[in-house]
Amino acid sequence: MAENTPLPDLPKWTWLGGDSGLARRVGKPVRNFLNIEAAGGILLLIATAVALIWANSPWSGSYDNLWNTHFELAVGSYHMGGSGHHLTLGYLVNDALMVIFFFVVGLEIKRELVSGHLKDPKAAALPAIAAIGGMVFPALIFFAFNPSGDPSSGWGIPMATDIAFAVGVVSLLGDRVGRPLKVFLLSLAIVDDIGAILVIAIFYTSSLSVSWSIAALVILAAILILKFLKIWYIPIYILLGFAFWLATFESGIHATIAGVLLGLIAPAKPQQSKEEGMRALEWLRDKGENIYPVDVRLTAMELNESSSSIAERIGSTLHPISSFIIIPIFALANAGVDLGGGVLGDAAGSAITWGIALGLVVGKTLGIFITTWIGMKMPFTTRPKELNNLSLLGLSAAAGIGFTVALFITNLAYKENLIFADESKIGVLFASLAAGVIGLLFLHFGTKNRRNVEVEESG
Repeated sequence: MAENTPLPDLPKWTWLGGDSGLARRVGKPVRNFLNIEAAGGILLLIATAVALIWANSPWSGSYDNLWNTHFELAVGSYHMGGSGHHLTLGYLVNDALMVIFFFVVGLEIKRELVSGHLKDPKAAALPAIAAIGGMVFPALIFFAFNPSGDPSSGWGIPMATDIAFAVGVVSLLGDRVGRPLKVFLLSLAIVDDIGAILVIAIFYTSSLSVSWSIAALVILAAILILKFLKIWYIPIYILLGFAFWLATFESGIHATIAGVLLGLIAPAKPQQSKEEGMRALEWLRDKGENIYPVDVRLTAMELNESSSSIAERIGSTLHPISSFIIIPIFALANAGVDLGGGVLGDAAGSAITWGIALGLVVGKTLGIFITTWIGMKMPFTTRPKELNNLSLLGLSAAAGIGFTVALFITNLAYKENLIFADESKIGVLFASLAAGVIGLLFLHFGTKNRRNVEVEESG
């Protein structure tokens, strides 16, 4: 996702914003932590470490039992999972909870396309070219190690880039990495996400249920009609959104696609113009002493509708939930690989592990660097300020942090083979760590003179 939006100052009447001992010792540190860009990545690392320790501890059985807990959801004659799904807690994390994550991804993509960095075709061209190279090269490297058979189905795993993790790692260097470089990485990762979503929808979809697919299309059409008629009654959209997810879930199409589509159709422009907002404010002022609470609420609503879009407001609400709750839970449920019993030795000799690891570390770096270098020579692209060879290598390597989406695709590619899945996860974890370290090193040396240059220019 995009860089974490700073949390607003809390009112003094809340315990977090107060002067009590608890607020000073707990509330303030928590607020400061959540406001840093790398907070989401730090929580992700903690959740991953907990999962690995838990899965390799004397209590490893409880880890497996927890996420493999089977249950059934039924209403009358309808049983959820009727299209062949086996409901477990881990399955619902991946197919239900992660829908919110992909919904936020869809919102971010829509915002960038409408009013963000991807709005300008010339500015978007270079990161788009880079993202294509960053998807094709890793897939080719994986196929070189796994050309056929069941292992070859994991070709989509090393194509992924974890936006939050990559941006969080880059943010560890603080102001040394300028905004143009961060924008380039963010734009690249968003295009990469679009590619990953298409790969999931097209290549990792199970057998389709025609009736449920038709139901999903009908519900989606109903949502679009309401949007066209400018009917913004939130409970209706929540109900239809849930129905759309359920129909998609039962259709055989991966349910997270429902989240992405809902995010893409959310309005990304304010519903009111700034002039309409100012007229509402003037109307309130003209009422003088005859102002009632309902007038203030109506004016506030008008100002809100003229200053931000529905997509922005929903995104700002869900982004902390996605970054600080959903993604850590996902990591906790999926990163727990039992490394005992010769698993590491098997992974070291596995073509799957090496295909993924080299795909993410080498494929991403070379693919993005080469295609960016070529793209900068084309007349329809714009070279970001501060982008030199070393910083480009650093950004290219950082994009090799696949983590969340890579683990997600692993569950789709090898859902019937736990050995392949574990080998894949080891490759993802190793590659993400290596890519982060390599990216930081290249960025450190590529941006070390930035502050000196700024001082000289200001002098």
